[in-house]
Amino acid sequence: MREYLVTLLISAALCYLITPFVRSQAIKFGAVAAIRGRDIHTTPTARWGGVAMWIAMALTFLIVNHLPLVGKSFGHEAEGIFVAATAIVLLGMADDRFQLDALTKLAGQVFVASILLLYGIQILWLPINGVITLPPSIGQLITVLVVVVTINAVNFIDGLDGLAAGIVAIAGIAFFAFAYLLAVDYGFSRAGAPSLITAVLVGICIGFLPHNAHPARIFMGDSGSMLLGLLLASAAVTLTGQVDPNAISAESSGPTLLPLLLPFAVLAIPLADLLLAVSRRVKAGKSPFAPDNEHLHHRLLNAGHSQLRSASILYLWTATIAFPVTVLAFAPWWVALFTLILLASITLAISRKSMVHE
Repeated sequence: MREYLVTLLISAALCYLITPFVRSQAIKFGAVAAIRGRDIHTTPTARWGGVAMWIAMALTFLIVNHLPLVGKSFGHEAEGIFVAATAIVLLGMADDRFQLDALTKLAGQVFVASILLLYGIQILWLPINGVITLPPSIGQLITVLVVVVTINAVNFIDGLDGLAAGIVAIAGIAFFAFAYLLAVDYGFSRAGAPSLITAVLVGICIGFLPHNAHPARIFMGDSGSMLLGLLLASAAVTLTGQVDPNAISAESSGPTLLPLLLPFAVLAIPLADLLLAVSRRVKAGKSPFAPDNEHLHHRLLNAGHSQLRSASILYLWTATIAFPVTVLAFAPWWVALFTLILLASITLAISRKSMVHE
């Protein structure tokens, strides 16, 4: 645990220190978010926050590569995730600067997901009526869908200062706890790579937040939101796809089947926002990718919450859903239920109190 904590702190410190330099370069090269009718920010703001995150991630990998425990997590899978992350950041940089159309971005996301497949990172089985081993083509298709949906879920929720970084940090903490405990308590050595990826993921989010919290001095842009979505999806697919279903016993079936459910739990808020947005736009006869100002964070703002309060409320709801699911993997159901009730009560109380004061 100590080495993963060191990894997290190194990535956080590097991202914090690198971000101001990237901000100046974004302004220099014109990667700046202008003010549009549906936007919340009131002054032009630099993008390319994802570039700072990528640099911090790359340097962290170089620094911690030779640590005794973390070093074992480096391998073919981690290499594939890094190559895919590099590709998604380049795609995001182009979009932040030149505003690519939705179909071009979607094609790029599918291409990035295919990079993971080339490195053998894919879902191999599903927990349906026991365990069903998937034909390679079906597993590859499901993997691409999971990656693309997760990327766009994070991208859709990135509409408020600090929102996406905070939600992904919370999601990453939940998934790290799951992957680490799976590796330690149940001896699944394959959980090492997801532990490493999520430790770095949480670190770069924490390091970026001071620059991105309201009032934001830099946005992560698509280069950042797509990177965060890719890393979270890659960790989930790596863990799920590489656990040997023959190793699942009656005692450990819960924690080994949950990897497929946990990504949806930790990203419940962004996924709900994505589904609502797509259904809303299709119903109105618009493209699913057409922008609007009816996302969950817009609704909280319209209800009278400030930007900071709106982000905090969505943080709390993310934790309320993610943490009980993680607890369920390693504790009796009643402990997970108690955790859910406790967190939901705190979240509701804070939400109501903030409305009274605002």
